Amino acid sequence: MAGEPQSDCLFCKILAGSIPATVVRETERTLAFRDINPQAPTHILVIPHAHYPNAAELAAAEPAVAAELLTEAAAVATGEGLADYRLIFNTGAGAGQTVFHAHVHLLGGAPLREGLV
Repeated sequence: MAGEPQSDCLFCKILAGSIPATVVRETERTLAFRDINPQAPTHILVIPHAHYPNAAELAAAEPAVAAELLTEAAAVATGEGLADYRLIFNTGAGAGQTVFHAHVHLLGGAPLREGLV
């Protein structure tokens, strides 16, 4: 069921504490943690606690939580001392999404080339 934790979802397992992550920030509805395969000096994922397969489904079901992902990404960027950064939502395998739990990539810490992530 949408919104409910999925037993086969990597990010749901991180939220449950069964897989470790380097947490940067957590709110009642979001979690931010460092990507284990960083594509930039700072590469942090911000995810909702609720499970939705992608950003479009999250936005349709819980627009306030989708907006909170952006707010939290900005707060994380500030906390990391980033003035310039990139936010990326990949939706679907063809767009590069590999974990099907809505999330936004926060990238920064160096000039970013086009086509990153």
